[in-house]
Amino acid sequence: MNLAGKDLNLLLLFHVLYQERSVSGAAGRLALSQPALSHRLARLRDAFGDPLFVRAPRGLTPTPRAHELAPHAQRLVAGLEGFFERCEGGDFLAREERVHLFTTDYMEQLLLPRLLPVVRREAPNLQLVTHNTRGRLPRGELETGECDITVAGFYEDLPATYHQQHLRQEGFVVLSARDHPRLGEGLDLEAYLACDHLVTTLTGDLDGLVDRRLRERRLARRVVAGLSSFNVPPRLVAHSDLLLTCLASVAEEAVRRDPGLVIHPCPLALGEVAMIQTWHQRTHEDRLRAWLRERIRWLLADAPASTTE
Repeated sequence: MNLAGKDLNLLLLFHVLYQERSVSGAAGRLALSQPALSHRLARLRDAFGDPLFVRAPRGLTPTPRAHELAPHAQRLVAGLEGFFERCEGGDFLAREERVHLFTTDYMEQLLLPRLLPVVRREAPNLQLVTHNTRGRLPRGELETGECDITVAGFYEDLPATYHQQHLRQEGFVVLSARDHPRLGEGLDLEAYLACDHLVTTLTGDLDGLVDRRLRERRLARRVVAGLSSFNVPPRLVAHSDLLLTCLASVAEEAVRRDPGLVIHPCPLALGEVAMIQTWHQRTHEDRLRAWLRERIRWLLADAPASTTE
């Protein structure tokens, strides 16, 4: 193999086209005109003996050969970027970057008051933008670069091109008004089932973990409303006869804000939720994003207690 005869710019072109799935999008990233990019694409196809990308109703779609080559191209481009970054000796914390974090309003409340001061002090040119994950893994956004990191407790069966890191464990408790009319003698399962409930639902589904555990015991509760927020339901519970089963740190923050609320141990065995941060292979070697991921890990590991006895 004569590497001197290979055009490494075609490797970058392949990598960007695979990410963008669009001639115009790739041309913009590479600062090329569309005719110039089309000319290079023809050379790329000749070099690999395959069309690689074919037109689809929306942009381009990769061929099986392109899917086969993409992980190798990703590693090579990341390695070259890391090599030249080290050669240039640049301060990655001084880079002007916009990083997109997909998470929930609960995690924004828990993390951002601690994270933003660190970012402003150590990486002053970094802009952090958060998005609501809406109860789903933002797979497409991670692959295209619209999402850099996502933090949640409900992602499963991640593809091989994704990385994940455990951040913390969260247990469940029950939140009620301190003057709740039914709970003068505490909260047992009978009292729990006699009350009406609020739930947080990011997908609109009102059948959650609590309801599945109750069904295993041939029991059920009455849910009167489902909200798309973790932070609003505690406000509705205050001075009402509603109950909210929620993560311990959500309840703890609510009680700090409103002394009219009280936390009860959950009368059901629900286990704990693992909070995970997830990112795509495309950003794995990026030093700035790796630094941010480490700061998130460190800050959440040191966040207020997440379990209640």
